[in-house]
Amino acid sequence: MPGSEPPAEAFTEDALLGGRVRLTQPREGFRAALDPVLLAAFIPARPGERVLEAGCGSGAAFLCLAARVPGVAVQAVERDAEMAALARRNAEANGAAAMIHAADIRTPPALPRCDHAFANPPYWPGGTPSPQPRRRDAAHEDAALEDWVAMLARPLRHLGTLTLVLPAGRFAAAVAAMRGVGCGAVRLLPLWPRTGVAAKRVLVQARRGGRGADEVLPGLVLHAADGSFTPAAEAVLRGGAALP
Repeated sequence: MPGSEPPAEAFTEDALLGGRVRLTQPREGFRAALDPVLLAAFIPARPGERVLEAGCGSGAAFLCLAARVPGVAVQAVERDAEMAALARRNAEANGAAAMIHAADIRTPPALPRCDHAFANPPYWPGGTPSPQPRRRDAAHEDAALEDWVAMLARPLRHLGTLTLVLPAGRFAAAVAAMRGVGCGAVRLLPLWPRTGVAAKRVLVQARRGGRGADEVLPGLVLHAADGSFTPAAEAVLRGGAALP
C-alpha cells in the first residue's frame, strides 16, 4: 500500500567494528562496506565535539565515529527520506546522539557550527549508472563534488577538518574543491588493496583556514597476499582504531 513501510525482509541486520555497531540497511542497492568505516577512523574528533556528515545513508560512518569517540554530537543530511528515517532508527538503536535532516546537500537546513565535517560522496561524473536507484545515487554525481565540499565547509569552524573518502582518481578534484572554499593543509592517506598494488581509494582531509604544508601519509594496506585483512586493517575495521 502507498505509504506503508517496506517489509522486514527488505533489510539486513549487520555488524561493524567487531559488533560495536549494529546496522540495519537495505538488502538491495547501496550497502555499507569498508569505506564508511575507514572514513570514520580518519576523523580526529574528540568527545564533546560536533560533527557533520553529508549523505549519511543508513548511518554507518557516523555510527562508527560515535562508537570510537563517545560523546560526539552528530548532525547529518540525507536526501532519501526513507534512508534518513533508517539512519534515525540506527542512531537510536546504537545510543548515538544524532540529528538527521532529510534534505538535499544543495539546499541544506540551517546547521550549527561544527568541528569536523565528512562525506562518502557520489564520485563519478560520467559512465553508465546502475539501474538500481540507491546504488546509482551513491556512485554517480548529481550534485557536483564542489557542491558537497561547499556544503560541508559552510558550518565548519576555523581549523576544523573536512574529510572525504574517494576513488584515487578523484583526489585532485577533491583537493581543488577544498582549496576553493578556504581549506588547506591537505593530508592524503592512500588505501592500498595489497602491497605493491596501486591505491583504489584514498582519504583526503583538509582544515578550514589551514596554512600548513600538505602531507602524504604512510597509508594503509588492507589485504595480505592470501586475501585476509592485514593486522593494521583489522585494528581499524574490527578493533575501532583511528587512522593514521
